[in-house]
Amino acid sequence: TRSSKNYKGLYNTNNFHPYIKCNPLDYSDNNDSQENQIDQKLFKIRLEVNLMPDYDFKKSEKKWKSHWKKEKIYSFNIKSKKKIFSIDTPPPTISGDIHMGHAFSYTHTDIIARYKRMQGYNVFYPFGFDNNGLPTERLVEKEKNIKANKMSREEFNQICLQVSKQYENKFKDFWGNLGLSVDWNLLYSTIEPRVQKISQYSFIELYKKERCYRKEAPTIWCPECQTAVAQAELEDKELSSTFNDVLFEVEGKHITIATTRPELLSSCVAIFVHPQDERYKHLVGKKSKVPIFDYKVPILADEKVDKEKGSGAVFCATFGDLVDVDWWYSYNLPLRISIRKDGYMEKIAGIYEGLPIKEARQQIINDLKENKLLTSQKHITHAVNVHERCGTEVEFLITKQWFIKYLDLKPKFLQLGKQLNWYPKHMKARYDNWVKGLQWDWLISRQKYFGIPFPVWYCKKCGEIILADEKQLPVNPVQDKPIKPCKCGSKEFIPEQDIMDTWATSSLTPHINAKWKEDNNFFKKLFPMSLRSSAHDIIRTWQFYTIVKSYLHNKSLPWKDIMISVHGLDPSGKKMSKSKGNLIDPMVLIEKYPADAIRFWAAGS
Repeated sequence: TRSSKNYKGLYNTNNFHPYIKCNPLDYSDNNDSQENQIDQKLFKIRLEVNLMPDYDFKKSEKKWKSHWKKEKIYSFNIKSKKKIFSIDTPPPTISGDIHMGHAFSYTHTDIIARYKRMQGYNVFYPFGFDNNGLPTERLVEKEKNIKANKMSREEFNQICLQVSKQYENKFKDFWGNLGLSVDWNLLYSTIEPRVQKISQYSFIELYKKERCYRKEAPTIWCPECQTAVAQAELEDKELSSTFNDVLFEVEGKHITIATTRPELLSSCVAIFVHPQDERYKHLVGKKSKVPIFDYKVPILADEKVDKEKGSGAVFCATFGDLVDVDWWYSYNLPLRISIRKDGYMEKIAGIYEGLPIKEARQQIINDLKENKLLTSQKHITHAVNVHERCGTEVEFLITKQWFIKYLDLKPKFLQLGKQLNWYPKHMKARYDNWVKGLQWDWLISRQKYFGIPFPVWYCKKCGEIILADEKQLPVNPVQDKPIKPCKCGSKEFIPEQDIMDTWATSSLTPHINAKWKEDNNFFKKLFPMSLRSSAHDIIRTWQFYTIVKSYLHNKSLPWKDIMISVHGLDPSGKKMSKSKGNLIDPMVLIEKYPADAIRFWAAGS
């Protein structure tokens, strides 16, 4: 206490919490009266905290939660004259699990929120749930033992909404029990109508800016989830495999080509060698017969070939990897697709049609051996691209998808990264490395049910793309119709069946929080926000995509500061994860121990 009015009660320890003893430090009275000196100086107090033996943390925590709610302690007041400090809180994915990483990083954010309130800021601290898209679909299919493609879209979506609501309530209880000073009046979910409207408006605006386009092209495909995925959703996974030395015939002689994917032989469209490789210079321009499948492909030269890898000759299949995609475009090669969307072999694979990929691989290896076309095998361990949601190896298939064009803006995104205040600073390198390594535009369409629909129809007569009117939003093209007929006069339309990827919406959390397109005055006060906090493993997705959307819509960064937390480790120093089986459930811990024990642990890093 600094005012002389309150000074008289200071020594009366009955005025303090019953578990706190208060002992004032001595100080000298060198000039004015004691009261005047206290008015001029901070009066230091030593607090000796003694928890009573019968302290009941559950009773105490319940009491304070109730008090905070009743008194609206953490409510944001837009009319306040105080300076605003706004937090773009990560909306946790509804995927069935809360882990210690959640407890850890959300406590960090809460510490900042409380600190800023003590500094006198009007703190805007919202909370959301990311409950649309593939993670929720997978949770529902697993929990209810159902498959989305075995029932109607409407029926499946209703089940998703019910399950999502159950988990939202469960998660909300946990965050409340952890003591987060969130303003729960600012709660949102990424599937609610208000958010759908904002997400669809974003798509329409970017389409009109010629940043959204639809194209049939090679795309990254997950056979398990049966949907296209974006580059940011890939992880490298160390897998065991075999390098197989296979003989290709050229004018009665043979060359050896090493491959880990013999199941793609039926997709072979060319052989590539390095133009300076003396072993193969004389073969460039000639044709080679593909083993087992007995058709001929051209031998071409390209500097991308690594002369030192394998035999120095490679076969290009449509498609084994990004290099194959590049060669296919560059040399106008034919298209031979051997793998179906469900991960089974296509008709072009001949006798292997209908086999799953790995079974076809083994069968082809056996047939190569039998025909003396396999000279050697070498067991290896190598990094393979897998879908982060299910761990399945991805394929490259030709599909029609929606993209956001941004590869031309890579230098701008690097510049924007420099303008952010990174905490800790070294995390900026992850952002920079991701932007520099981008090779694809942002693929935002998904062949799933539960998510935000594209506000799009196609004219049945002329094929024209018809956008929803902004007054219609949110709109479901499967159920709704365009307000106006097509330019050609037709009133018959084909609805877009795909949904938007969840990142296309969660990249708008600053816009959602700041009521973009709803309340212009509110938006001006809140955007850009002060702080984004999140874990380091979504720098390439949530952080980057939010910067993309904010720049494309507002020519601005979405926040000023970015605070990154790391992984929680087990006692052996290993990352906690489901696959390792070393997760600790914080919901169990918080029943057994006070929330402050977890918060104190998190505060130490």
